[in-house]
Amino acid sequence: MNSKLIFISFLFAFIQLNAQETYNQCNSALEICPTTTFSVNNIAANSTVCSGCEDDFNYCFTSENSIWLTFTTNANGGDVQVNFSNLIFQTNAGQGNQLQATIIEATIPCSANSYTQIGNCVSNATGNFTLNAAGLLPNTTYYIVIDGDNTGAGITSPAEANFYVQISGTAVIRPPPSLTIAQNSASICLNETVFFNVTPSDCPNNTDYTWSINGIPVATTTDTLFSTSQLVDGDVVTVETDCYTICPEHVSVNSTTFSVYSFNVDAGPDITTQAGVLTSINGNTSAPVYSWEPSYLFSDPNALTTLVSTDQTVTLTLSATENGCTLTDYLILTINTGLEIPNTFPPNGDGNNETWRIKGIENYPDCTLKIYTRWGQQVFQSVGYSKDKAWDGSINSRKAAEGVYFYVLDLGNGSELIKGTINLIR
Repeated sequence: MNSKLIFISFLFAFIQLNAQETYNQCNSALEICPTTTFSVNNIAANSTVCSGCEDDFNYCFTSENSIWLTFTTNANGGDVQVNFSNLIFQTNAGQGNQLQATIIEATIPCSANSYTQIGNCVSNATGNFTLNAAGLLPNTTYYIVIDGDNTGAGITSPAEANFYVQISGTAVIRPPPSLTIAQNSASICLNETVFFNVTPSDCPNNTDYTWSINGIPVATTTDTLFSTSQLVDGDVVTVETDCYTICPEHVSVNSTTFSVYSFNVDAGPDITTQAGVLTSINGNTSAPVYSWEPSYLFSDPNALTTLVSTDQTVTLTLSATENGCTLTDYLILTINTGLEIPNTFPPNGDGNNETWRIKGIENYPDCTLKIYTRWGQQVFQSVGYSKDKAWDGSINSRKAAEGVYFYVLDLGNGSELIKGTINLIR
């Protein structure tokens, strides 16, 4: 590594180690919360001193390199204790080794003209110390200012230190928030819908509720209700939220472990057959009670192996019931129309494919074909469709423009309409 790169790396590390914390300024004071220990420092901090500015005060110390913390009292107010511990001072030559601190009430945030000093004021702390304040107002924001001392023989720069801060007392303590989850059942059938309702306690200003199944988020709701039909045996549902706007607390609660009853139901693979042909259907289930739908298509809708006949594609459903649970499975019975419908049509005058022909359409003499432009304008219609009636790519005896056209084919046998596109190429 060359000397220039070494210098740049050293300079970057020096800047990182000596960067000011955001709470160096009163208007970005660090919010501290009860039951939480905060690691802070006043390294590289400075002060803003002018008439009425944030550091324009002189209680038991004068600000040199201040940092600012803040807290908000609860609905009752009362007393607080702010504990400082594990003080580790910088040991540069001529540097102080004492911290100074006090609590401030400010009717105008960060404006020294509105300050009132509350409780004790510490000016020479070299080890653990505590700030105490009594009778604080409810729902009120207070500030804690911490500064490094610069007095004493041989001291040329104010103290800088890393330390821990923790606040407690009746003015900031609050009941722990909690959630209670209710569900309509813990023993369910597979695919059964379960409804949940969560009730928060001591949880004001909570955020949205996040719902998870086995730790995987599946939904977010703004209200307390949630439902799902995706549970399997052994699943656990969890709901969580954040309480309080100031010093938020994260809370969560788990449902009971679900017992989900299931059994085998298999309608079999999808089948393709011809219209009107009796086709064997072979279902499988361990349940004692079962049936097929639509029942009128089957020779015996209550037999697992049965025959079905239809002239159109249909979804067949096998339903089975065991121990009060009903499960279903499906197969698609596709009717092969025997048609080959081209999606490209080139009536270019070369004598090949000059009309749009459909292979197998002669088996459907009662069919009706309609062709439309992309804007929905009908350009062709034929009752019955054969090579003699095939569309030649014209509209009112004039050549139709290149592009995409749409067709609707009714086979005339009660089956579903067949729809698609035709790409006309000149």
